[in-house]
Amino acid sequence: MTQADNFADLRDLYQEVILDHGRRPRHARRLESFDRNARGDNPMCGDRIQIWVKMSGEKIGNVGFEARGCAISVASADLLAETVQGRNKDDTKALFEAFCTLARTGTCPSCKSELIESMKVLAPLSGVHEFPSRVKCATLAWHALIAALDGSKEVSSE
Repeated sequence: MTQADNFADLRDLYQEVILDHGRRPRHARRLESFDRNARGDNPMCGDRIQIWVKMSGEKIGNVGFEARGCAISVASADLLAETVQGRNKDDTKALFEAFCTLARTGTCPSCKSELIESMKVLAPLSGVHEFPSRVKCATLAWHALIAALDGSKEVSSE
């Protein structure tokens, strides 16, 4: 098997993960009890997201969302919910920055060692860097999460 074959297999696997989370998101639900929430809107493509966060002390206890948009947007929101639970605000912001770098460039050379496992979960979204107009789809939920954590209620990605 050549390196090109390995790359094609990895790309196919990543596409399957995105489609699976886009079609069957595990965290797509409004939380009955939440401390923070925010709404994100990407008017260029029509993606919209509402995100709810339930804190557990200083850490994120639970995340739920409702999304209307493409598979990338929904999958990103779902993978976000998986990776931020149990993190404090500062760790979540560091993960946000690392993910934005991944979405824009396809790599994350400056990722801190404590983020490596989470970045492996988010790696299927690394291919959006090849389609600059889709980067906003992938990062919309993340911007909404940071807005919620900072006490804002709405974020627009234009």
